[in-house]
Amino acid sequence: MVAASGDAQPDGRPTRLPRSARRKQLLAAAQQVFVAQGYHAAAMDDIAERAGVSKPVLYQHFPGKLELYLALLDKHCDAIVANVRTAMEATNDNKERVRGAVTAYFDFVDHESEAFRLVFESDLRNEPAVRERVERVERGCIAAITDTIISDTGVSKSRAELLASGLVGAAETAAQFWLAGGRQVPKAEAEALLAALSWRGIASFPLQGEPQEGAWAEGEPV
Repeated sequence: MVAASGDAQPDGRPTRLPRSARRKQLLAAAQQVFVAQGYHAAAMDDIAERAGVSKPVLYQHFPGKLELYLALLDKHCDAIVANVRTAMEATNDNKERVRGAVTAYFDFVDHESEAFRLVFESDLRNEPAVRERVERVERGCIAAITDTIISDTGVSKSRAELLASGLVGAAETAAQFWLAGGRQVPKAEAEALLAALSWRGIASFPLQGEPQEGAWAEGEPV
């Protein structure tokens, strides 16, 4: 079967795309449909029509709607974890690292594709495979930030993970709140505000080798 793509060769026959290009095209179409309609309301017919292909062509690449949705989740979940890790590795300035992590979340929710809705607002969160991917984002981002906190402060891994989870949770929640509120605060200012809030907390912890004092010190109740 020759796949239709919306483009035609000079003789009028549909253009056959390489498999990787076709997959990319199908994922882009599926993302538009899932973002607009949600998983449950979306139909493979809608996705095939949006992509300009027949349903059999769509099924050649993805055996079902869930597999298509999971492929999109893998793409975007991996991207946000990579962006946070890149922010951690881009500089040795921990203040800038915090700002970079915050920016990664704001960039994700502010992207015109609205792909963040697939990750943070999915109507399929009860599906184990979907839930595992969403949780993987959180774990991956926390792990990236934890490594930075451990390398620079005198806190244990468990305490660093707790601090990192707080930063990740604040960045995700604030970014979505900012977007839902209509971007009333300019994006750069919103990022700076949240980064300042987070940094003032993390900066209060001692550098490696410095004495730990206060209620948060190792072994002390907080």
